[in-house]
Amino acid sequence: MNVTQDLDIITLILHASIVVKVVMLLLLLVSFMSWMFIFQKWFSIRRADRQTDDFEKEFWSGKDMSSLYQGAVNNRHSIGSMERIFEAGFREFSKLRSQKGTHQTEASDMVDGARRAMRATFQREMDFLERHLSFLASTGSVSPYVGLFGTVWGIMHAFRSLANVQQATLAQVAPGIAEALVATAIGLFAAIPAVVAYNRYSHDIDRLANRFESFMEEFSNILHRQAVR
Repeated sequence: MNVTQDLDIITLILHASIVVKVVMLLLLLVSFMSWMFIFQKWFSIRRADRQTDDFEKEFWSGKDMSSLYQGAVNNRHSIGSMERIFEAGFREFSKLRSQKGTHQTEASDMVDGARRAMRATFQREMDFLERHLSFLASTGSVSPYVGLFGTVWGIMHAFRSLANVQQATLAQVAPGIAEALVATAIGLFAAIPAVVAYNRYSHDIDRLANRFESFMEEFSNILHRQAVR
């Protein structure tokens, strides 16, 4: 028996038991989906960062808010999350202002309405940014155990095949154990990038959420000053 040939990774996969093959196939599929979501989130978070920076520069440059709002309405499908939050708040504020006077109590009502509209849009934007993060978290936590299951099953299968052998040698045992351990290796291959990406993207999304919340508070103060004029 050529042990070196038997321990080739492709040979080990091809000669694994059907259960181990199913586990490997499942882990490879999960790993493929995980990498797909990793790249998708990388592009979407990078785009959100860029759009947020651009809008903040434009907003704090002193440009008229009505012009900013009109630009957001005209380019609704290409604007960023912060600009959508601004659009929702300014639209609600303008609607309430056209219905009420400018007394102090009514000013508070207008700002509260705008804040609620911004909060609802904020939640929708955060749901979009956090999409697929739960899949990465599940992949990182579950994949090693799925791989371990395949390994345990493969080792059991390897030892059962030795039941009718009078004298077991390393050459007989090594391929079966090695093919079982491949499942754990694939499980780790799927889990490690998912955990790293989840931690990184969670931090980036939390940072964006803090920027959005700070903007909502600052914008609410601006709206309050406008309401009481």
